[in-house]
Amino acid sequence: MIGKLTTKEIEEVLMKNMLGRIGCNDGYNTYVIPINYVYDGKYILAHSQLGLKIQIMRQNPRVCFEVDEIVNFNNWKSVIVLGVYLEVVTERDRYNAMQFFIKRMLHVKISKTAMPNEIYANYASTSELAQTVKPIIYRIYIEEKSGRFEKESL
Repeated sequence: MIGKLTTKEIEEVLMKNMLGRIGCNDGYNTYVIPINYVYDGKYILAHSQLGLKIQIMRQNPRVCFEVDEIVNFNNWKSVIVLGVYLEVVTERDRYNAMQFFIKRMLHVKISKTAMPNEIYANYASTSELAQTVKPIIYRIYIEEKSGRFEKESL
């Protein structure tokens, strides 16, 4: 059976997961990139070093975000979010975003590239990371959410 997720089910998928894909377009090509994220009930929060993805989203802030929960080909859920890329710029907002990120991610074993440098530097044994550029912290302002599922009939 294929169907639409309810609003509550969409919220559960977004809250439960921490790996999604962001789609952005430079006016010619569309890029789909996996990202670590957290969802606070209002925004998708993520971070990145300055690179092509950030440059594209600064030029064209319209983005698509997607999260899947896949058990098998006949049991899955998928959520699509359409929204706008917004950089978190004030120190207070950056701090609050990082605290929320830490709270959600601490129990998950993740690589140093998935963890913002500001967090990882506390755990690193070298000062190399402390000398790197601060990550870009951003939100996706959600304008539209939709979700689909397939569940195998027994």
